[in-house]
Amino acid sequence: MVEVLKTGVFDSIQDLGRADVQQFGVPYAGVMDQYSAMLANSILGNAPNAAVIESTFQGPSLKFQINTLICVSGANANPKINDQPVKLNMALAVKAGDILSFGKLNYGSRIYTAVFGGFQSEVVMNSRSMFTNVTKVSRLQKGDLIPISNVAIDAKTSHSLVKFHQSHFESDDITVLKGPEFESLAQDLKSELFEIPFTVASTSNRMAYQVDERLPNDLDSMITSLVLPGTIQLTPSGQLIILMRDCQTTGGYPRILQLTEMAINRLAQKNFGSQIRFKLMN
Repeated sequence: MVEVLKTGVFDSIQDLGRADVQQFGVPYAGVMDQYSAMLANSILGNAPNAAVIESTFQGPSLKFQINTLICVSGANANPKINDQPVKLNMALAVKAGDILSFGKLNYGSRIYTAVFGGFQSEVVMNSRSMFTNVTKVSRLQKGDLIPISNVAIDAKTSHSLVKFHQSHFESDDITVLKGPEFESLAQDLKSELFEIPFTVASTSNRMAYQVDERLPNDLDSMITSLVLPGTIQLTPSGQLIILMRDCQTTGGYPRILQLTEMAINRLAQKNFGSQIRFKLMN
């Protein structure tokens, strides 16, 4: 078991999400930054879909009740084991009674804590991802006990670091494809989409990111249609809505662009006030 001694801003258990249930109106959910989460699992030898703890801005305090291996990836919030700093992106041995905690956020937005074998929370619709009205709770709470696999771990662990591409956090380029309604845009608006920087708004969350800038919109209304994580909608008021992992399955606003998978991961690590630029893939 792992005990939650203290929560951060928003901590939840996530895997790669729910597929094949969108026809019932169930969102995909899952980790916001699949790149970082899968890296942590890979370092531990876990399956890519093993459940991790995703934390936003500030990490929790976790007490381990058995010996195991962990890996912390994604945003750098100065992780510590028993108040001793530890590195990101490497396998770390923890013993029964050890406490993982976090400090000040240096860069990025979302922190991923993986454990050997993955966190063994309840499976709902083939996923352990927490989501409101699908799982019993949508976030971790102080005092929660999370099951983990009781596997004997060799105390000898590698001290080598996996190379992490820092551009994942530093680059402001967000690669996109043309959405179904892109060609309906005026030519000057098409150009503006790729010429100006956009600022991540403070209203952004797991469901959708928004930007502060507005664009003129004279597109006709449309019939509600399929949307996916990464779909960029343009509202009648000129607001861009960038759908993320917890987004709805259908929407009625024009779908002008679609983020690539890696672009969703990169955007998930942007903090409020960060600037981004859309780059069209040929």
